[in-house]
Amino acid sequence: MIPPPGHYRYELRHQNRLIAVETDRLTGDQLSGERIQADSGDRHDVEAELDGDGLVMRIRLSYRRGPFSRGAIYQSGDGVFRGTVTAMAGRNAVQSKLGRFREVDGDLLIFKAFIIGHIRARGQNRWTGRVAAIDPATLVVASIKHTYHQRDPNGLLWSFEPRLGEREQIELDQQGRIVRRTNARGDETVLASFEPALRA
Repeated sequence: MIPPPGHYRYELRHQNRLIAVETDRLTGDQLSGERIQADSGDRHDVEAELDGDGLVMRIRLSYRRGPFSRGAIYQSGDGVFRGTVTAMAGRNAVQSKLGRFREVDGDLLIFKAFIIGHIRARGQNRWTGRVAAIDPATLVVASIKHTYHQRDPNGLLWSFEPRLGEREQIELDQQGRIVRRTNARGDETVLASFEPALRA
């Protein structure tokens, strides 16, 4: 089950202090979003083209911090995620192998909703696999092993291990939307609002 199309607004807090706002817009084959830091205005922007299964075929990202900006474009093909990262006057080719299930994480929360949706669709309650994860600051992609584990009988509560020794808790609603993410450092992300996409 992939999350429903619409406009998502998430608030990221650390010990109840607002640190960032993320807005995501999902249509049938397009995903775009941005995360803006509350104190500095730093921005992480993403535009992705999706196939019919909600897998990323092409993605464009940018990172802005004051006068500095960096951009990247990646495309999926032949089991490899290939692209270029551009910053200042430099341009570098980057690539990473895709995992068996071709999962991509562009560091917006909705990407994790897609991954969990794919795990549930396969009838699994635990999955460890390679994800093409894009660092939000450098925009460089790397194949990283992630672990997702269902923690309740209904498939709405999951743990996520981005790295060895780290664990987050992710809560979904019945429609497959992530409504809350927490970690041991006191960070919490909550779904502040959702507007469903208008039907044509």
